[in-house]
Amino acid sequence: MQPLRHGIYTARLATTSADLDAALALRLLRFRRLRGLHSVTDDADAFDEICTHVLVTDPSGALVCCYRVLPFALGVTLAHSYSAQFYDLTVLQNLPHPVIELGRFCLHPDHNHPDILRLAWAALTRLVDAAGAGMLFGCSSFDGADPARHHAALGYLARHHVGPADLRPVVPPKDWLPLSQNDIILRPTDLPPLLRTYLAMGGWVSGHAVIDHDLNTLHVFTGLEIAAIPPNRARALRALAALPHTDS
Repeated sequence: MQPLRHGIYTARLATTSADLDAALALRLLRFRRLRGLHSVTDDADAFDEICTHVLVTDPSGALVCCYRVLPFALGVTLAHSYSAQFYDLTVLQNLPHPVIELGRFCLHPDHNHPDILRLAWAALTRLVDAAGAGMLFGCSSFDGADPARHHAALGYLARHHVGPADLRPVVPPKDWLPLSQNDIILRPTDLPPLLRTYLAMGGWVSGHAVIDHDLNTLHVFTGLEIAAIPPNRARALRALAALPHTDS
């Protein structure tokens, strides 16, 4: 993927060890330090070696956003994905198109300009189209592993966004809880930003959440079928993805 520019930001693939180190440093800050996890010294795992890493930088070259993607061609088992540590993905194994796992998506806490997310998703659009992928999937996280903290959000998801039964992962063997509807009023803006974006594009969640003790999070499996993205949103993303440079 060639670098993609929008406003003052640039999206590109990580190509050097220094690029990966920068991504790991941002992930360490966002996923561990800001959650009070100080015993672990880095956020690297075995999946980093097989993933493609996307970086979004500002004019100084500082990293403001990153994520990783792992494409799965037809016939390749999803048991080797990050999500498969928590979910049985057998139901997705025989889909008629490639799929892509999206993971470790994070923004620097000091940078929240909307162009950053626009550019990040435009770069992802390029990768999706290049792979001919029909679906994105991953784990969308809530800060804090205590389910009581997320009672309202989980109830909202149960009411409005549980996915089709023939695509939802099987319940994992441990550390999970069902999504149960409740009457608590929740604004969509109270959801984590990545999950909010997934849902706004037609995504859905599994019928249960998983407690991740390592990252001190509660997460839900999230799927996004590319064909379900609203046409106007898809056109806007592809228009941005097609341009090498735009000023606004």
